[in-house]
Amino acid sequence: MNRRRTPRSASAEDLLSTLQHLTARARQEVGLHQARVELAQALQRDMLPASLPAFPGLRTAARYAPARDGLDIGGDWYDGFLLPDGALGLAIGDVQGHDVEAAAFMGQIRIAMRAIASSTSDPGEVMGRTNDLIMSMNSTLFATCSFLRLDPGSRELRSARAGHVASVWATADGCSGITADAGGLPLGIEPHEHYPVARRDLDVAGAFVLLTDGVIEGPSLTIDDGLDRIRRLVSANAGADAEELADQVLKAAVLTGHEDDAAVLVLRHEATAASG
Repeated sequence: MNRRRTPRSASAEDLLSTLQHLTARARQEVGLHQARVELAQALQRDMLPASLPAFPGLRTAARYAPARDGLDIGGDWYDGFLLPDGALGLAIGDVQGHDVEAAAFMGQIRIAMRAIASSTSDPGEVMGRTNDLIMSMNSTLFATCSFLRLDPGSRELRSARAGHVASVWATADGCSGITADAGGLPLGIEPHEHYPVARRDLDVAGAFVLLTDGVIEGPSLTIDDGLDRIRRLVSANAGADAEELADQVLKAAVLTGHEDDAAVLVLRHEATAASG
């Protein structure tokens, strides 16, 4: 009579060999992940501008804080640059997704927006043409963004928004608010999207602050509450130096309990001679 042989129990050597194999695989995967995180961090750091433009009576400052979890690096960006006619271009945005792909996508948007803004003075057209260019790339990612164009002579600020969070403003005379400008869809969702243009004059001393949602939203804070909290902070420090105000706004982001990265872009403006 044939009896089925009981499978041999794994020996200590077999178990040790299996453990060593799994450990080696885990170390390799951790190493690959760490390499992607470091690459995303390098891309993010190198693609953000090293400095921002300034004019008499106008100062800009920006801050970026990476996500607490390395997996979430690579989504937020800001930019500030001079345009051929002497105007100031400002942008801030947030790519859906993270890691190396998001950081690279962010760089493509930033470069495209700079190039397009140099050939048209209409912020809505800048946003629309950037959107159409992104759509032609067939990327699976999309991004929210705000683009602003400031004439340093007239102090006219014109802006367009693509699904991005509102901005915050305050003046030294005690007024403050949250922008309620109409906007279009995020970049990369639909072709031929229309982006309305909002206009305001910065002839009174104060500050205009652009944000990403990592500054105002988290497990312990809704977007509306976060925006109002930053509005009150900016209002209380409307006369502060641009660098100091940017520091304070970014520090406030910690209170959201967010895991996302965060970006802040501050435009500090003095009163014009006509209003002063």
